[in-house]
Formats: sequence, C-alpha cells, structure tokens
Amino acid sequence: MKQRLFVLLSVMIMASMLLVACGAPAATEAPAAEAPAAEAPAAEAPVAEAPAAEPVEVTFWHAYGTGSAEEMALAKLLEAAAVDMPQYKINVLQIPFADIYNKYRTDVAAGGGPDFFVAPNDSLGDDARAGLIADITELASGKLDGVSQLGIDGMSLDGKLYGIPESLKAVTMWYNKSMLPEAPKTTDELLAAMKAGTAVSVNYGCYHMYGFYSAFGGNIFDDSWMVVADQGTGVVDAFTVLNEAYQVQKQAGWAMNDSDGLAPFTEGKLAAIFNGNWAMADYKKVLGDNLAVAPLPAGPGGPAKPMLGVDGFYVNPNSANQAAAIEVALYLSNAKSQAVMMNEAGHVPVRTDVTISDPLIQGLVDAFNVGATIRPQVPELGKYWSNFCGSDSIYEKGVAPAQFVTDAVAGAKK
Repeated sequence: MKQRLFVLLSVMIMASMLLVACGAPAATEAPAAEAPAAEAPAAEAPVAEAPAAEPVEVTFWHAYGTGSAEEMALAKLLEAAAVDMPQYKINVLQIPFADIYNKYRTDVAAGGGPDFFVAPNDSLGDDARAGLIADITELASGKLDGVSQLGIDGMSLDGKLYGIPESLKAVTMWYNKSMLPEAPKTTDELLAAMKAGTAVSVNYGCYHMYGFYSAFGGNIFDDSWMVVADQGTGVVDAFTVLNEAYQVQKQAGWAMNDSDGLAPFTEGKLAAIFNGNWAMADYKKVLGDNLAVAPLPAGPGGPAKPMLGVDGFYVNPNSANQAAAIEVALYLSNAKSQAVMMNEAGHVPVRTDVTISDPLIQGLVDAFNVGATIRPQVPELGKYWSNFCGSDSIYEKGVAPAQFVTDAVAGAKK
C-alpha cells in the first residue's frame, strides 16, 4: 500500500513538472537595440575673416612747383598708385626745390626724413659718400629692365646704385617759330641775331653755362679731375662771348634768367630762351605748335656739352620701409608712368620701352645726343661751383675774363 502511494505521488509530481514546462511561455528574445538615428551634421561654425592688413605707410617728398605741369602729372600718378597699390599709403610732401636738399640732409642726419624722395642727381655723389642716401643695389636687382644704361649710370657711383632712374634733363635752346623760324646753330649766329634785335634770354648761371666751355675747346677739368681751365684759351673765350651776349641782352632789357624769362617767352616777347626741359610743358601749354627746341649753339671748338642730369628716386637709409619705397618708386617710374610724365610734363624718359611721338621730346633726345655729358659725381665738381659761379663780376663789374679764370683756378687749387 505504501509502495503504491509512493509511486502515485511520484507520477503526480512528474506530471506537474511537465505541465509547468509545457505551459511556460517561451523565453522572448530581447528586442534588438535600435540603431541610433543618424545625427544631423553639425552646422559649420562661420569662419572669421582675417582683419584687413593695414597699409604700409611710406612718406614721399618732391620739389615740383605748385601748379606746374610736373606737379599735376605727378598727382595723377599718385592717384593711380592709390588704386593699383592699396597695400601702401603714400604720404606726400612738397618741398621747394631751393630747400629740399638741405631739409632732407638735416632730417636724415637727425635720424628722420622721408622714406624716399625724387630729385635730380645734383648731389648724388656727395650724399652717397656721406651715407645720406641708401645703396639700393641689392633691393633693386633685376627690377630695372627697360631702363637705359645712361639712366642707370646717372644714378650710380662706384658701381653701386643709389636711385631709381626717372628722366633725363639738360639745358637746350627753346624758341618760338613764329618769331624765329630757325634756331641759330652757332654762337656767331646767336650773337648776330641778338645784335639785330632778336630777343633772346641766355641764362648766365654756372650750371646753364657749363656746356659753352667745350664749344670753344675749353675744359674745366682734365681726365684726372684736376682744374685746367687756364690751359688754353677755350674757357676764357667762352666767357668773352657770353659777356658780349650779356651786354646786348642787358641793354635791350631782355630777361637774364629762365625764371624771369618765363612770362616774356610765353607772351611772345622773347624769341628764344635757354632752359632745361623741366619747363617744356609750361612753354608748350601757351605756345603750342610754335614751340621748338634745339641744341645749345656750337662754337669754333665743337658742340656745346651741357651737363646731362638724371632725375630719380632716392631711399632714406633711416627708412624701415625701404623695400616698400622702392616698389612705389618703380611704379612711379614704370613705362606707363614715364609716358605720363613725358606727355604731360615734358620729361625725357630714361626707359627704352616708352614710345616717343612728340617731336619736342625727340628733339631733346637728339640734342642730348649731340654732346651732353653726364653730370660728374666726383667731389672735385665742388671746386667748379665754388670758384666759377661768380661770373657776374665779368658781366656787371668789368673784370676781364682772363683775370676771372686765373683767379678761379687759383681758388680751386687752394
């Protein structure tokens, strides 16, 4: 009995376990994790624009006269530069020509001055030797293509470059064709015309006179820059003829210099005037097609050989912006800029890639090629300025030309 009960209980327990197993719900799989939704790309942060670089300031001095054709043409170039070269701010200061060298030297010696300035090569040698203008040989290397060798030589000393060449200038004879159809070719023809009443303004400054010495076979210096004006009679003969012209001119009341002669020449009161090509635009503005140009009259010793100057841009050794100054100077002297200065201010370009269409400019080039000599940059040139510039003692005080030359040479040898 007990055994049957045990069996029955065992069967009942197994059935219960089976029922539980069969009736239990199937284990459910955990739902697959949903893939995270794709994130929207983050909005790009706006890129901040770099602040515009401040333009580099460069200070530029010039000595072109107020209201002159040169000043107005330069103003046009500076306006163009402001557009074409926004990376630079060009601060411009006009200095009277009589003051620009002294002011520049004084300011540079004190550690100041402009970044660059434009002027003739009147004192390039002295200023280079004194360290007042920068040697720009390296900074300008490879940047002067198209510039004539004459221009480069005029801005150089001892093989080093001290300026960016801009134009050529020398004294010539300007004449009004309505009053003087043909310019006198010799000093004899000049004197004859003046004595016959042709109004001519010869300039007797020692710069303007320099070309006449060679016309009479004379020289102030020899090849070693020794003063030799008393050797031979050429220099004395030149002063003798100039004195003769001076007396005719004075008696007639004709202007004695280019400044006083400007108005009479443009007003038709003078038939001819001796001056540099810096005045051409002012003459042409009034005289138009009646204006003509010719070389200085030749003498018995050959052609007159005036000093040939080269204008250019000089860089201050104190400048912290020398490269910028040179870049602006190169812009102001490129072919396009030189064409503007040629056509509007009478500058004779130093570049060989500027097309010359004006017969006056071509006449100047021809006159310069007759015999102009590049301005010497030697210290000895100072002996000429300090001893031969008092020739009014001949013209006004009656000192004999031979005595004047003897005294001038003696002074130069001290």
